[in-house]
Amino acid sequence: MVNAVFYGVTVLVSILLFESNVFAADKLDSGDTAWILTSTCLVLFMTIPGLALFYGGLVRSKNILSVLMQCFAIACLITVLWIMYGYSLAFSGGGNFIGNLDKAFLSGVTRDSLSGTLPETVFVMFQLTFAIITPALIVGAFAERMKFSAMLLFSAIWFTIVYAPVCHWVWNENGWLFKMGALDFAGGTVVHINSGISALVAALIIGNRRGFPEQQMMPHNLTMTVTGASMLWVGWFGFNAGSAVSAGTDAGMAMLVTHISAAAAALAWMTCEWMK
Repeated sequence: MVNAVFYGVTVLVSILLFESNVFAADKLDSGDTAWILTSTCLVLFMTIPGLALFYGGLVRSKNILSVLMQCFAIACLITVLWIMYGYSLAFSGGGNFIGNLDKAFLSGVTRDSLSGTLPETVFVMFQLTFAIITPALIVGAFAERMKFSAMLLFSAIWFTIVYAPVCHWVWNENGWLFKMGALDFAGGTVVHINSGISALVAALIIGNRRGFPEQQMMPHNLTMTVTGASMLWVGWFGFNAGSAVSAGTDAGMAMLVTHISAAAAALAWMTCEWMK
């Protein structure tokens, strides 16, 4: 009799613990959702118009519309590719190097599906803003020197064979770098190393500017550049603090460190300019 009672209690406790773990893993948090929705807007704001204005002010006046349109078109192009197959390649199952097409065209992503404490639709959109800004960062390496059609083709191919796989490696639990313990809190590898190396390679392949340095190519509107840089500063709160994927202590620390770092770096730059 005692054994039967003990067994029954054990089974009951096990069931309760199992159910609590299941619900804890998939419970929607409205606070987290609200914060990531806000962060999504901030990160998209970094590309259009933040990055577009930042680069636009640094080029010659005849090329400003080209640079603005490049950032705008990248936002449109990457959005379509992300929905078609990008999200699936980056965040579905698959192997160590690339995901599969189980979530192509957002298959299985419904109004009620969750990703942690967020609606999966919110997670899809938040990650999309990272996918948009990464190729847009590369634009600065070939501004004024690449045809618009070539830029679109490059961005589509680069997104497919570079960004999506690297994102899978680092941010997907099946990725080989993730399994090795690689830590990328807010895109240090997926966004910045990735775009930085790609921008360097693009600049080397395209070669020197025609007429430079014999011909001076001064920025035409630094006011526009400062405006864009200020937008990037504010947008980075969503970029870094939003990467906590929750409205908690990690988000607060990320926001504080981001602001302190930007302020200190700006003062250091101004000091160096004054001492020259």
